[in-house]
Amino acid sequence: MLIDFFLHLKASRLPVSIKEFLTLLEALRQHVIEHSIDDFYLLSRTVLVKDESHFDKFDRAFGEYFKGVEALPGMEVLIPEDWLRRAVRKHLSDAERARLEKLGWEKLMETFRQQLAEQKERHSGGSKWIGSGGSSPFGHGGTHPEGIRLGGRSENRSAVKVWERREYRNLDDSVELGTRNIKVALRRLRRFAREGAAEELDLEGTIAGTARNAGWLDLKLRPERHNAVKVLLLLDIGGSMDDHIRVCEELFSACRSEFKHLEHYYFHNCVYDHLWRDNRRRHSERIATHDVLHRYGGDYKLILVGDAAMSPYELLQPNGSIEFNNAEPGAAWLRRLADTWPHTIWLNPESEHSWQYRQSTALIRNLLGGRMFPLTLDGLERGMRLLSK
Repeated sequence: MLIDFFLHLKASRLPVSIKEFLTLLEALRQHVIEHSIDDFYLLSRTVLVKDESHFDKFDRAFGEYFKGVEALPGMEVLIPEDWLRRAVRKHLSDAERARLEKLGWEKLMETFRQQLAEQKERHSGGSKWIGSGGSSPFGHGGTHPEGIRLGGRSENRSAVKVWERREYRNLDDSVELGTRNIKVALRRLRRFAREGAAEELDLEGTIAGTARNAGWLDLKLRPERHNAVKVLLLLDIGGSMDDHIRVCEELFSACRSEFKHLEHYYFHNCVYDHLWRDNRRRHSERIATHDVLHRYGGDYKLILVGDAAMSPYELLQPNGSIEFNNAEPGAAWLRRLADTWPHTIWLNPESEHSWQYRQSTALIRNLLGGRMFPLTLDGLERGMRLLSK
């Protein structure tokens, strides 16, 4: 089984070697880890992957090979405590969900502050106190149409604010595209120039120069043409965007190959006070958005990529950001971006017919003057045509 796993990693174009595989087998023989698939994942990634830039490829290959496997064959495994907690989590009927009260921003924040002051102990499964697994608007792991999630993970994505330190992964810009259509669509955004050190053969000039030189070869070179368009790419990462990682990686990879002058940054849900380049260091190496606004000239084309799915509070309210207390609402930052770079579009991976059902999507679309396009081939072509004007 493990030999097939090693061959599967090789087939997935991961640079793993026999020596590293033997080290992994020796670690298993010495019982370095407990008998769980999670421990084996951490051990095998540590031993086999030499460069953290390959983590995404390893995760995909590992998930494909061990899909549905809960333990290594022949080894006992304890049922994780988290599984037991999920099994007894409270489930609500549709009628019970409908009866839950949406408090609104001001009332929600006021009630949350009061609960923090009054609550003295942990609660689980309730409908009022800050806790887990219940229908209270405060806590995690439960169900409420609108609330504040404190730590933990939840399939319910309707939280107004999330107080936890969440980690995201960088997009893989080396993804092999199954089609060239995305690149072809991006090529509508082109302005050729002959600059830089790279040179190509000037065939007509060489023929004319050789003729003038009585048949002696006279090579003529000229600077190679390249796409001189400057692109600033801002990518929404994490949360509901996890559903669209594959198409975003394909877009990111295509942009890398098509645009020589490409700068990229990440944000979450909406642009606020700061952006970041590396999701692994997003808490420690942030770049002030004001600095980005002044760093790139108005000749850049701005492309924002995100599903625009968030609470309207994030766009309209100070302190509305889902992860921190922002002094200005997201709408103010989006207006600054559009004012700084007149050639701005938003690419949305969600289907276009669903936009009308989300208030935040309509708000962003209006803020950008309708310049939102679906992340489809047709949407890309329409967006590139607009940017090239």
